[in-house]
Amino acid sequence: MALKLIKRVSFYILLVQSLNGCKRLDIIDYSPKETPEFFLQNQHWINVQLAGFDFIWSQPSSTFIVYFVGFFTMYVGFRFLKIKQNEKSKYWWGIGLLLTGLGALFAGTSYQAFGYELKCNGREFCTYTSWWEVMYMLLSVPGMNAFLVATSYTNATGRFRKAVIAYAGMNTLVYSILLLYGAFTPIGFLVSFDFFVLFSAPTVLFLLFLHSFAYIKKKDAMNLSLLKGWLLFIGVGVAYGTYLSSGLTQQLWETRIWFTENDVLHLGMIGWVYYLLSNIPNALKDLAPARN
Repeated sequence: MALKLIKRVSFYILLVQSLNGCKRLDIIDYSPKETPEFFLQNQHWINVQLAGFDFIWSQPSSTFIVYFVGFFTMYVGFRFLKIKQNEKSKYWWGIGLLLTGLGALFAGTSYQAFGYELKCNGREFCTYTSWWEVMYMLLSVPGMNAFLVATSYTNATGRFRKAVIAYAGMNTLVYSILLLYGAFTPIGFLVSFDFFVLFSAPTVLFLLFLHSFAYIKKKDAMNLSLLKGWLLFIGVGVAYGTYLSSGLTQQLWETRIWFTENDVLHLGMIGWVYYLLSNIPNALKDLAPARN
């Protein structure tokens, strides 16, 4: 089943990446507008000339961090799938981590490594986003909803389980439609990180509520571990938002310390995924035997 899903995701990626030829997304500029020269003015970058390729590598240190997040998260996802046996919750945790990790690789390619090449090079003004970032969000929302499906197998039965799974599927479908509509129309807000967070937030809060309620009722180790995990996840988001609003990135860049709010987010994600690897796989148990 996992191999079939991986093939489907690969086809999905190729299909969306084939849309790179669509230039409607390029109409959306930064606000205020930003020239390629200004894009590079205060950040770290390297001009790479290798084997006939000549390109600007943006934010090298941040690139290493976000790519590590992606590969590490995918590795942990494979670990969940390897030990899943008949536990549907472990299967969906594995799928969620695979999608999240793969999304991080797409994000790092556009937000960090090739941000200049994809959004600025050869243009009068830099574009706001790229299809790589659209792909990141198209993978990450299903990833988050896969965690919710996993929780339906540990904390729900019958109609309630079906309702949770239906919500996860509907949330993914509606978001994907709105995101692609925003990319083709184009509408900046619909392809923004803010809209992505807005659509993901109810799923995170639902997960937090389910595990909180279950732990209060059962006092069990599994729900306590999962509750701590989602509290840590929210803490990472709060740390990211706090650092972003502080304006420290520009202050540090002026002193040539290349550390950003995205680094805060990605280092926090590494800690979160490590916590999952250390505490969750052996704790997960389906609430009722899963039928094949």
